[in-house]
Amino acid sequence: MRAVVQRVKESSVKTSKGIAGEIGKGLLVLLGVAKGDTVDDCNYLATKIVNLRIFEDENGKMNRSLLEVGGEMLVVSQFTLLGDCRKGRRPSFVHAAKPAEATELYVHFVKKVREQGISVKTGQFRAMMEVALINDGPVTLIVESK
Repeated sequence: MRAVVQRVKESSVKTSKGIAGEIGKGLLVLLGVAKGDTVDDCNYLATKIVNLRIFEDENGKMNRSLLEVGGEMLVVSQFTLLGDCRKGRRPSFVHAAKPAEATELYVHFVKKVREQGISVKTGQFRAMMEVALINDGPVTLIVESK
């Protein structure tokens, strides 16, 4: 499982039906589910991201977690994070989980984040989406479960 985590001042995701989710201060998480990922990968990633100390404290040091600052999370599914661009000019997505498996793990990830007391908004799984954000810092990290 792979996540691109961006510290944001605000973020939103829009589908053809309108705004699917929007947050203020917090984290935008672009989440890719790989073949072979399990519930353990979800649990690890949810706990890791919620507790990452990437928000500034009173001294301007990255020393506070999403929990500590009372931030929100916007989770957007993104199978293209598993794209392999090493060969040729067209990415290969053979490492991405099939939609049914990915959906189940995506939903589980969101559930585990909510269980930790975080307000979570989501995009729409398997939909074309427009993601907007104001990156805070900018702070952008890649977090993987493997």
